[in-house]
Amino acid sequence: MNSIKKYFAVVLALSVLLVGCKSNNKTTNSASNETSDGTTKTIYTTIYPIYDFTKKIVGDKMNVVYLESGNQSAHDFEPSAEDMKNITNADLFIYNGAGLESYIDKVKSAINKDIKFVEASEGVSLLANHEEHDHDHEDEDHDHNHEGEDHNHNNHNHNNHNNHNHDNHNHDNGNHNENNHNHDEHEHGHHHHHHGPNDPHVWLSPKNAQIMLKNITDAVVALDEANKDFYEENLKKYTDELTKLDSEYKDGLANIKSNEIVVSHEAFGYLCNEYGLTQKGIEGVMAESEPDAKTIKEIIELVKEKGIKIIFTEEAMNPKIVETISKETGAEVRTLNPIEGISEDDMNKGVDYFSIMRDNLKNLEEALN
Repeated sequence: MNSIKKYFAVVLALSVLLVGCKSNNKTTNSASNETSDGTTKTIYTTIYPIYDFTKKIVGDKMNVVYLESGNQSAHDFEPSAEDMKNITNADLFIYNGAGLESYIDKVKSAINKDIKFVEASEGVSLLANHEEHDHDHEDEDHDHNHEGEDHNHNNHNHNNHNNHNHDNHNHDNGNHNENNHNHDEHEHGHHHHHHGPNDPHVWLSPKNAQIMLKNITDAVVALDEANKDFYEENLKKYTDELTKLDSEYKDGLANIKSNEIVVSHEAFGYLCNEYGLTQKGIEGVMAESEPDAKTIKEIIELVKEKGIKIIFTEEAMNPKIVETISKETGAEVRTLNPIEGISEDDMNKGVDYFSIMRDNLKNLEEALN
């Protein structure tokens, strides 16, 4: 009898060890504090800015999972079968929206659990994605004034969001009539993603980031109202930090000699719109295909004509094209980070949204002066 008990004890110990060792390679924070109801809530987030903003609000009171972890382009990500299974453990799912996560409707329809889905970009005045608009849009109702936009939380016009239902974000029980896309593996760049009519890179404007931070905080408070004061104190702290960051950009770019930047892909529309810059992308807003010879020739001519001394790339992009342009023009290559993804190593070093934005500002100042 004792030997049987020992056998089952060993089996149980091994089972626990195996479960503990199994990893889905997603970044989380360990929650040392439970929420008011005695449980530890879990929040799934998509791209890095959403993860970072959420972590800054909740601290250690909840688990925060970074779904698209890794220094990769957000435009190529597809959740794996294991991701889909793990998402069922979430109490809250926060995504960027504005057409970035092309897989989001698949996730909503596949989840048979009451999970709250929150679009962090709700309330941001969106810029058009000209890749998706090859016809004249001047007569269409976008309500997007690109100069000095007034970000109104209550007047977010999503007339053209084909892939999102914003009726109070009520997606309970996955009641959606969408096509079932059977992608069981992470698929990076192997098929075309339809992202919709808008530029989704809203987080690159500190003013937009304030709206996103507020949306995230509201969702977190709804999940754990007893700790409302804690979350709202963090909201104020980081809203103030974003205000400071905005002032740094305004001051740093106030007296630049040029306002034109060449970038690896046109992710910087909101940043340019905010601070009076213009961007020319080697690839478009969604970075879905490499440029043709005509586009590369146009960029080389632009760099030479405007005397552009620095062109920008990013880690997730193919460096060969930028290197070719650099060789043809003599322009130096620097990094301008769209902050779509970040490596775990960088996070461990303390790199975050604010430090990357300040690095970007430094590189912009040097390029434009």
